[in-house]
Amino acid sequence: MIPYPDIDPVAVALGPLKIHWYGLTYLGGLLFAWWLAVKRSQRPDSPVQRQHIDDLIFYAALGIVLGGRLGYAVFYGWERLSADPTWLIRVWEGGMAFHGGLLGVIAAMALFARRNGIAFGRLADFIAPLAPVGLALGRLGNFIGQELWGRPTDSPLGMVFPNDPLQLARHPSQLYQFALEGMLLFVIVLWFSHKPRPTWSVAGLFLVGYGCLRFFAEFFREPDAHIGFDAFGWLTRGQLLCMPMVLLGAWLLAQAYRQARP
Repeated sequence: MIPYPDIDPVAVALGPLKIHWYGLTYLGGLLFAWWLAVKRSQRPDSPVQRQHIDDLIFYAALGIVLGGRLGYAVFYGWERLSADPTWLIRVWEGGMAFHGGLLGVIAAMALFARRNGIAFGRLADFIAPLAPVGLALGRLGNFIGQELWGRPTDSPLGMVFPNDPLQLARHPSQLYQFALEGMLLFVIVLWFSHKPRPTWSVAGLFLVGYGCLRFFAEFFREPDAHIGFDAFGWLTRGQLLCMPMVLLGAWLLAQAYRQARP
């Protein structure tokens, strides 16, 4: 069993003001996305120019925060939201969802593309490689905050989280997701986008890659306690939400290459 590296989730405390590592990982992900966007904007085939990057990241940040919170409330906390609508704005109580954040970013990018006269498909391909590192850092934030841990295990990779009331050895699934949905997906999508590809193909690959890797990682992650398994005694809410992602991504890839044929 691997000992848990007991890290204080509060990175900086200035009196009553506390800055958590989770918030810093979000900031780190946005800073990395800004840096990579600047680099990618220098390519001759880039649909985005340098002067657009700051606004692009601002739009993306709004989409992540608003979409992530609303998505969590709808996908994972609908009963609580129905009983208490004000819970939606009590963000300090926690609750963000990737799939909601993705929808929020899509909406924000659609608005950004329209306002700047950029083809939405080309913009989607531009931003797809920017996301995985931020996802990876977010999972590190989950790990440090001792949340979204894994299922019980007797494997050598098991880890006891100090905040776990049952004190069971569990998979450090946050680290699995860091490696799979984050760094591995980043390498795949960045490599694929290294040269010009048909419009929508990079975005399609991101959707397929994330959906498949997240679906696999969910087998090691403890389902949300208030939801449990959604179907067949093993299918989780996260896996259900990944299915349409994979189907949409596969359709985008097929359409992109079909339309690119001479």
